[in-house]
Amino acid sequence: MVSREDVVEAVKKILLEAETKLSDDVVEAIKRAYDEEEGYAKEILKAILENVEYSSKNKIPMCQDTGIPVFFVELGRELCLDFNLYDAIREGVVKATKEIPLRPNAVHPITRKNSGDNTGMHMPLISVDIVEGDRMKIAVMPKGAGSENVSALKMLLPSQVNEIKKFVVEVVKNAGGKPCPPIFIGVGIGSTFDGAAKLAKKALLRNVNEMNEFELEILNAVNELGIGAGGLGGKYTALAVLVEMGHCHTASLPVAVNVQCWANRRAWIELR
Repeated sequence: MVSREDVVEAVKKILLEAETKLSDDVVEAIKRAYDEEEGYAKEILKAILENVEYSSKNKIPMCQDTGIPVFFVELGRELCLDFNLYDAIREGVVKATKEIPLRPNAVHPITRKNSGDNTGMHMPLISVDIVEGDRMKIAVMPKGAGSENVSALKMLLPSQVNEIKKFVVEVVKNAGGKPCPPIFIGVGIGSTFDGAAKLAKKALLRNVNEMNEFELEILNAVNELGIGAGGLGGKYTALAVLVEMGHCHTASLPVAVNVQCWANRRAWIELR
C-alpha cells in the first residue's frame, strides 16, 4: 500500500534527480550535437556537458533557474489511497525546496509576492490520469522561465494543417537565443485550447532520440534557422521535436509549442 510519506519522499527524490542529473537520452542528444558541431557552438556544448557532469557528481542543480514543479501522475485504478495525493505532492515540493535546495520561483501573478517554497494557488501543477493496475507513476518536469516564456499556442483553422510546421518554426525563430538553445520542442496538436498546451508539455517526457518522420521533418526545418547553441549560430538549434496529438472539435485545430532549454530536466518513479 502506498502511504502519504511514500509520496512525499518520492517527490523529493525525483526532484533531486531531475535538478541534478539529465537522463541518458538527453545527454546522448547533446553529445551527438557536440561531435558534429564546430566553432563557438562546439565550445558552448562542451561547457554544457561539463556543467552536466559537475552537477551530477556534486548533486547540485545544473541551472540557477530550478524552475517550477510540473507533475504528471499515472494512478492505477486498483490502488487505494487514504490520503490527499495533491497535498502529499505539495509537501514533497516544500521539503525539496528547502533540502536540495531549490530557488523559490512561485509568485502571485499580480502582486508578485513569493510563496517561498514553490507552492501556491494551483502550484505545483499536477496532472493525474487514471490507468489500469495497482501502481502509481509520478513524473516531474521542472520548467524554467527562459524557455516557458517563448512557448506559444495558436488556434489554427482545420484547413491549416499544412501550417503546423510553419508555426513551430516561427515560434523558434522569434525565440532566438532566449531559451538557451539547443532546445527540445514539445508540440501538442488537437484537443482544446488548454488540452493542446498540456499535450505539448507532456510530449517532452518522451525519449528524445525516438522521433517519427513528421517530427524529424519539423526538426530539420527548425535547424535550418541556424540559431545554434547559445544563439551564436550552428547546425543544432533544436535537438528534438516531440509531438502528441488529441482529437479536437471539427471546427478547430489548436497547436501548442512548449519550448524546453538544453536542460530537458525530468525524472520518474513508480510506487505500489
